[in-house]
Amino acid sequence: MTPKKLYRIGEVMRYSGISRQTIHNYTLLGLIHETDRTDGGHRLYPENVFDRLKRIQDLKKTNTLKEIRLLMDSRQE
Repeated sequence: MTPKKLYRIGEVMRYSGISRQTIHNYTLLGLIHETDRTDGGHRLYPENVFDRLKRIQDLKKTNTLKEIRLLMDSRQE
């Protein structure tokens, strides 16, 4: 079985167009989750981070980040 790819924050920024600070804030708020860290301490995010970021961006149109967290927690996204 091929291991799933893990993405460094720079890759997440590049592929999503979202700033490092916003990704960091979303991580601290529990909206997205790192899966692992490199030996150097860099966060590694799973492949589903892009789906979650898209969902957050869509929900931000009508919800606060706190509301989004509650929505995503209740749906176990």
